[in-house]
Amino acid sequence: MLLVIMCHLNTSFPSVAQGCQAQHRFSRGESLRDHSVGEDPRAERTGQRQNRGMRTRLGCLSHKSDSYNDFTAILPDKPNRALKRLSTEEASRWADSFDVLLSHKYGLAAFRAFLKTEFSEENLEFWLACEDFKKTRSAAKLASKAQRIFEEFIDVQAPREVNIDFQTRELTRRNMQEPSLSCFDQAQGKVHSLMEKDSYPRFLRSKIYTDLLSQTQRRLS
Repeated sequence: MLLVIMCHLNTSFPSVAQGCQAQHRFSRGESLRDHSVGEDPRAERTGQRQNRGMRTRLGCLSHKSDSYNDFTAILPDKPNRALKRLSTEEASRWADSFDVLLSHKYGLAAFRAFLKTEFSEENLEFWLACEDFKKTRSAAKLASKAQRIFEEFIDVQAPREVNIDFQTRELTRRNMQEPSLSCFDQAQGKVHSLMEKDSYPRFLRSKIYTDLLSQTQRRLS
């Protein structure tokens, strides 16, 4: 009887059966294109990166929040010790400018926590990777580090692709032919401007930042 019912479902609702099979393969971490014949290896790798990115973002959905606890969870020091060192005056200065925020250890941690709630932390991670890249002193390491940054953040369908325009992407691609310490300058500037004009004002209005200010003020009272 069970066999008859399953056959009836497969013939009456083929799309349902196919969808369930596809969902089962995706839940095991397989790409649908893994089952095709003669697939281009580059296309297969692209599909695998897309699946990893989708699984990461789907997993984050259940943890999305915007609270003071998100900030304390990623502080460079233990939360209590960090809060004792952070004054209300310091935290208030983060509102003076975006660069003041980025230059402060705890400000950077708070902003990263906020970007995670918006699923846009790749922008900050790219900016930080560029800052670290510009400190490279070994010519032997320069090309390999540049290529890693390009493949992770700049290339089309990169695992953590940042939002830049076509012209900037292509200019950066040409810079990869002869990498230098300035090869990411235009892309980094675009991402910095995007965060400053878009994410930074929202951060200053976020619960993470307002809760943090309240915590430092409460500690003094």
